[in-house]
Amino acid sequence: MTESADYQNAPLLAQLALGHKSRYIEHYQPELLQAVPRSLNRNQLNLSAPLPFHGYDRWNMYELSWLNPKGKPQVAIGEAFINALSVNLVESKSFKLYLNSFNQTSFTDIEQVQQTIENDLKQCVQGPVSVSLYPIDTPVKIAGIAGENLDTLDIEVTDYQFDDSLLAGATEPTQQISETLYSNLLKSNCLVTSQPDWGSICIRYQGAKINREALLRYIISFRRHNEFHEQCVERIFMDIQRYCKPDKLTVEARYTRRGGLDINPFRSNFEAQADHHRLIRQ
Repeated sequence: MTESADYQNAPLLAQLALGHKSRYIEHYQPELLQAVPRSLNRNQLNLSAPLPFHGYDRWNMYELSWLNPKGKPQVAIGEAFINALSVNLVESKSFKLYLNSFNQTSFTDIEQVQQTIENDLKQCVQGPVSVSLYPIDTPVKIAGIAGENLDTLDIEVTDYQFDDSLLAGATEPTQQISETLYSNLLKSNCLVTSQPDWGSICIRYQGAKINREALLRYIISFRRHNEFHEQCVERIFMDIQRYCKPDKLTVEARYTRRGGLDINPFRSNFEAQADHHRLIRQ
């Protein structure tokens, strides 16, 4: 059984805005963005270059406003793609505070706002970033996950501590298949505040068939686990890769909104990206 991440007491985490009373700043201040080195959990997972996956963290931004040159408020929604190869991830509360700092700041147009956010995120995460902003009346696709829902399994659960060994011996080597499995029962806790993070997890793979009950129990075992969204997805990818050894693997999580932001980490060793529609809980 794997215990909670041994980096949860790292001094850097105590310096984050998370868990502390924050003053909301209304004027543009890029210094509000706070970076968290991806190496914190990747070292524990024995991950080093070249990584066994590629991917991104897709952030949806729902609370964004600024002033035009005449002082009239403007609003938009947007998405930011942060490459998984970046040195850092961006801490979510700092991202919220940063976006609020646009509220009373004048920008020429939406393109200037988009470019400003993209440049600031690049500097924060030290890696490739792509940002797109849209008018709030832009049609948005809301749909479910295409695949087999693990939540229909009638299983008994008595232990809610994270346990990667639940995947040990969970494959049937004589059955080689390609399938997509998902669950809406993913819940983990923030690494710093222990507040609950709710999400859906999608696992697409090719290889020996994975026992669905074992996989669902493994997903449920995150229920009291403290780790950032991006780190949970990488842990799931590595655990499935280590125990089940699929030929191809994609892991994507769709987390629910907090502070006007939702995070959707995507990791794969064979796909470029996922469908970017929203789920009903987002």
